[in-house]
Amino acid sequence: MTSRSIPFYKAEACGNDFLIVDSAHMSNDAAALSRRLCDRHRGIGADGVEWVELDVQGRVHARLFNADGSEAEISGNGTRCVAAWCVETRGGSEVQVVTAAGEKECMLLRRSDYDFEFMTEMGRAEVVGDRTVKIGDSSERGLDISTGNPHFVQFVNQFPSKWQTQAAAIAESREFPHGTNVELVRVLGRNRIEFRIWERGAGETQSSGTGSCASAIAAIHSRKVTSPVEVYAPGGKQVVHWDGADALLLEGPARLVCKGQFFV
Repeated sequence: MTSRSIPFYKAEACGNDFLIVDSAHMSNDAAALSRRLCDRHRGIGADGVEWVELDVQGRVHARLFNADGSEAEISGNGTRCVAAWCVETRGGSEVQVVTAAGEKECMLLRRSDYDFEFMTEMGRAEVVGDRTVKIGDSSERGLDISTGNPHFVQFVNQFPSKWQTQAAAIAESREFPHGTNVELVRVLGRNRIEFRIWERGAGETQSSGTGSCASAIAAIHSRKVTSPVEVYAPGGKQVVHWDGADALLLEGPARLVCKGQFFV
């Protein structure tokens, strides 16, 4: 640790909140420090920490640690939060964010003070296929989707009460050695869906960028909706554009909440 305090920005995208911290302040135990920072009672509080570093080409390298200290490949909402931080601190309107799931380009569509709207090129998505997961005495069917990180998508007519318990069991099933994100999706119309998410490493969150993508892709693939798809979560709306091939675009907001110093 280079100092007794760590400067940070806090940002949120559809209620999914992240801390943006320079990687120079990362300790030898990044997992433990991330858990401490994300603690909502004894830390700052967040769903995850985006540890960032600029390279000589001006790209931002971002390592994402979830609130439980596990490292994730990518967060769509977290990537937009990183882009908002970068525009605020460096200027410009295009940001290249290098994640463990590849390089993502965020294009600024509009800005008002600390509120931003981006279109993000999310890279290639894969519909792995139908999957049945054994949970106790029951079997849960869903669609296996990869958006750079894993997702298990189920369609529902209504969101069950205590859906979180079942989703957590699926996410932690031995059939997913590295865990998975679980989405419950309800179709609202030909271009509209809503979903709930249990995020690997964070639990229930207000929204998810990659979860919005996975939910929309599953609905498009199943011929329940057509692109572009408005995706609603408790934290707000995002729009997913997917042509069934390589072009996966995610449109959504990000907001810088505050900045400060965390005393270590």
